[in-house]
Amino acid sequence: MHDCVVVGAGPAGLTAAIYLGRFRRDVLVVDAGSSRAARIPLSRNHPGFPDGVRGRDLLARMRLQAEKYGARFRDGRVERLAREGEDFRLDLAGEEIRARTVLIATGLIDIEPAIPGVQEAVAKGLIRICPICDGYETIGQRVGVIGADAHSAREAMFITTYTPKVALIHVGAPQDLPAEAREELGFAGVELIETPIESVVLDRERIAAVCFGPGRREVFDSLYAALGVLPRNQLAVAAGAQLDESGRLVVGEHQETSIPGLYAAGDVVRGLNQISTAEGEGAIAATRIHNSLREAERHRRG
Repeated sequence: MHDCVVVGAGPAGLTAAIYLGRFRRDVLVVDAGSSRAARIPLSRNHPGFPDGVRGRDLLARMRLQAEKYGARFRDGRVERLAREGEDFRLDLAGEEIRARTVLIATGLIDIEPAIPGVQEAVAKGLIRICPICDGYETIGQRVGVIGADAHSAREAMFITTYTPKVALIHVGAPQDLPAEAREELGFAGVELIETPIESVVLDRERIAAVCFGPGRREVFDSLYAALGVLPRNQLAVAAGAQLDESGRLVVGEHQETSIPGLYAAGDVVRGLNQISTAEGEGAIAATRIHNSLREAERHRRG
């Protein structure tokens, strides 16, 4: 019986594992190898790394730190989570794991444009997904934002913080971009392109052009995908946890879900989708888990 099983080994889950290990708790981290942070070529806004840090390097250092304090790791994917009595049962590759508490830190999936050339561009980090993270690096550039709704319009306007040369490449239906959003784009000086994209052309380590059809090619220094996200909430939903309207897990001030003993932290809950905030939520959840276990142990002792 583990004190806590952490599902997910991104910044939130690893921070929680570090804290729980230092609280001398029996903690197991299940790592499916799908952390969003691992895709970051270089994070330049994480405190303490003035020259930036690769996402994979940061995760590797955090995992070593968690292991130093006793956290154990299992590679794989949890297939089922259920509350049984006062504890939890997790099924992993045919094995049954028991835990007194569980932390869901499974993150989310970015929706990528279904356009030829995009997959390779994303793999090389040439299509960005987070202007809060790396908008600073686009200062003075010509930036294209691929989007389909009012959210993508807001993202395009946010990028004007860094450059006046921003275009929203609208790939949705015309009615998906309300008149109010169109008007705001005009006020912000954001160009609106509504011609369908045919392909993204790469030239080694840069985007050479975006092709919109016969004879039309546009050159952008940077591209952002702003098509939304899909929270990895399936395990918690199957266990009965409450979601908000965006599909994120609803948590209280100490990161506990609607199911007692089941916690969630990081991008799977509503927030800023930043490494630093995920780490903070992981720390809050771990501390609450430790204190709740102490209280339960005290009651058992009488």
